[in-house]
Amino acid sequence: MTAVAPARPGAAVSPDPSAGPRTLGVLAFSGVAATLVQTSIVPLLPSLPRLTGASATDVGWLVTATLLAGAVATPLLGRAGDLYGRHRMMVLSLALLTLGSLACPLTSTLGLLIAARAVQGAGAGVIPLAISLLRSRMPRERVGSGVALMSSTVGIGAALGLPLAALLVQRFDWHWMFWATAVVSAAALAGVAWLVPADEPPAGRRDTRFDWLGALGLSAGLTALLLAVSQGTAWGWGSARLLGCAVAAVALLLFWGRRQLRTGRPLVDLRLTARRGVLLPHLAALLAGFSFYANSLVTVQLVQEPRGTGFGLGLSVAAAGLCLLPSGLVMVAFAPVSARFSRARGPRATLAAGSAVITLGYLVRIADSRALWAVLVGSAVVSVGTALVYSALPLLVMAAVPAADTAAANGINVLMRTVGQALCSAAVAQALGSGTLRGYQIAFALAGAVALITCAGSTLLRGKDGPA
Repeated sequence: MTAVAPARPGAAVSPDPSAGPRTLGVLAFSGVAATLVQTSIVPLLPSLPRLTGASATDVGWLVTATLLAGAVATPLLGRAGDLYGRHRMMVLSLALLTLGSLACPLTSTLGLLIAARAVQGAGAGVIPLAISLLRSRMPRERVGSGVALMSSTVGIGAALGLPLAALLVQRFDWHWMFWATAVVSAAALAGVAWLVPADEPPAGRRDTRFDWLGALGLSAGLTALLLAVSQGTAWGWGSARLLGCAVAAVALLLFWGRRQLRTGRPLVDLRLTARRGVLLPHLAALLAGFSFYANSLVTVQLVQEPRGTGFGLGLSVAAAGLCLLPSGLVMVAFAPVSARFSRARGPRATLAAGSAVITLGYLVRIADSRALWAVLVGSAVVSVGTALVYSALPLLVMAAVPAADTAAANGINVLMRTVGQALCSAAVAQALGSGTLRGYQIAFALAGAVALITCAGSTLLRGKDGPA
């Protein structure tokens, strides 16, 4: 098939019903690819100290580098998408994801692997850019279902990535895992570049200058913040390095915010972000990222605990990854359900219902974590709630911001989810430090309490409209 010709610069791109299913399918595949690439490293982490000759602490930077790069790239690509075209920025994001994926299997040196994983972090911008493209390319009545499916790709990507990567690592040379993710990334890039219709910046937007100084300030502030959060266990929560990063993060972000309020073309419109209809969904995304991430993070560790502990199941890494597969499939299955619920009751009600279901799921996890069926049921219930919450958040954001700021606003929303996941990782590491069932129950209780706070906070939102 030939590429779709872009619209004239500045011209409005109207929804294209005939391109809807094709566009949605390709965008959903790209979301799965981005998440799969980011999570596929997890089964390899225990073996990498032996394979690379590095310490376990240094190997942890393969995850941290992707987290930091993704957190920085997401809001920057979102704003650039609003200025220069979301399709262009999505192609750029997938191109960097593919480049990093191709670089990983070509080396066994940890430093080069970390650098390649940082390049892969640019793939974090795929989902918010895809959601923004859906708003402009699909008929209004189908935007909700499209957003719900895109949101569910987070779950299915993680659910597929862990077991598939584990199988490849167990049966083949560990570099083959990276080759596989490179093929998936390249397929997503080709699909978006050739099969997804291009868009253009909104008509009437004449000032397309990018706030490079604002981008530098936000990048430095986020890097310092996420280093402080993600390295607390490794560095020590009272260490000089951690406190230095925390102080630097506060100072940099305050300076950045002050400048954003004074410049005429800010990277992030803080006045718009401070409105209740925008700020509350961003805070909900922070809490949702925390409660969602605990489900997969704790489940994988719990089922691998030795049977001698009295609560562990002694499963292999591959079997533990397969325990997440039902949860990913549940998220995809409930995507149309969440879309219909949002159309009938509004995304605010969907957010409240989803948060309540997540809380219920963690109550199941606390009640019984010894039997495999109970683990799978509790994890699936949490995933049902996550599907509802993650489909509601972009709709709430799009209902509160102009179409010209859709990608930037969704980028900030995904950034808040990333920060929530980093906070969850630190909290879970502390809770599981004892290696007892009580520690796992504390982690579940904490995640459930966070979801309950999200449910209560949803009452502060107004109205039930979807995206304008």
